[in-house]
Amino acid sequence: MLEKKTLDFEKAVLIGIINQEQDEEKSKEYLDELEFLAYTAGGEVKARFTQKIDTPNPKTFIGSGKMEEIREFVNENDIGTVIFDDELTPAQQKNIEKLLKAKILDRTSLILDIFAQRAQTSYARTQVELAQYQYLLPRLAGLWTHLERQRGGIGMRGPGETEIETDRRIVRDRISLLKKKLEKIDKQMETQRGNRGALVRVALIGYTNVGKSTLMNVISKSDVFAENKLFATLDTTVRKVVIGNLPFLLSDTVGFIRKLPTQLVESFKSTLDEVREADLLLHVVDISHPNFEEHIASVNQILEDIKSLEKPTIMVFNKIDNYEHETIDEDDLVTEKTTKHFTLEEWKQTWMNRAGEDVLFISALNKENLDEFRKKVYEEVRKIHITRFPYNNFLYPEYEEGL
Repeated sequence: MLEKKTLDFEKAVLIGIINQEQDEEKSKEYLDELEFLAYTAGGEVKARFTQKIDTPNPKTFIGSGKMEEIREFVNENDIGTVIFDDELTPAQQKNIEKLLKAKILDRTSLILDIFAQRAQTSYARTQVELAQYQYLLPRLAGLWTHLERQRGGIGMRGPGETEIETDRRIVRDRISLLKKKLEKIDKQMETQRGNRGALVRVALIGYTNVGKSTLMNVISKSDVFAENKLFATLDTTVRKVVIGNLPFLLSDTVGFIRKLPTQLVESFKSTLDEVREADLLLHVVDISHPNFEEHIASVNQILEDIKSLEKPTIMVFNKIDNYEHETIDEDDLVTEKTTKHFTLEEWKQTWMNRAGEDVLFISALNKENLDEFRKKVYEEVRKIHITRFPYNNFLYPEYEEGL
């Protein structure tokens, strides 16, 4: 199912909604992220459309007036792809395709497409293919263009239905086969994790595109692929790292994202197992992103879902070299100061201060404050190590500069 192809930029438009749960500002944030997803997949966004609507239209998701506005823009500008920020039902997708005569994607299918492009190893490709088939199964009927002959046909419905059912069975069989294949690989990976011995395990976690792979490269002196795009790496990379004379295992995991498709959470179970089995989490945050607090909340929600929220965690605020804030003129008595006006020093005095010593501010790219980072990681790994090996803790003294 996965195909490697050279992507030309496709002209696309984005569609989001504004409702009680998602105000105008929140909708803009989601569409900003959706545009980055589209760019990562090979798309060029030509326009955005939003509509205030409490309940999505069961037939077309958005209202008929807005749909007509989008249809005109699509026709006049030769748009080939229309991307919705929320997941569409199979019926909605089919109806919208008929109206717009364009390729219709939602956030889930877009993320699945990016994962398909990024999957490098056989294991990652199997995980993505399983997720794709699970997403495809309820949408099969809408894909059968040759079933258009059913429209007026007495006596023509049976063969069509039979053909769909046949293909549903093929897809179900494929899903079953892929699940068995993943179970086998998962057992092999579980054995590999067991064979790593009693070394302390540290996992890099965080939202996608926060700089985990860059930090991994700096710490482990390895060459993990890193790029300023979403989901640059899918496969978990594990390296043996030594700080001072203290060895431990460091893993770089797939980035999280808001509205992460449930199919991917299930398919990437083994990747999440690296997080579950870690002794220490390094939660990397892109502090230069205006919505980094939401990113933290999204990651924490997934950690809670996989019962890993209570693990020892160091918050690593990365990209301090990119951090910018809005300034307010001292004479401005109208503008209310909000978090977007905070300097880094002011951020450090907020809830981050309550986290105590488990908060670090670094730039992995420019290697700023990495000595402080190494010291903190050394100290935390050492605490775990000496409880595991109480008789040889003399081998690992307190951290000294230059280790």
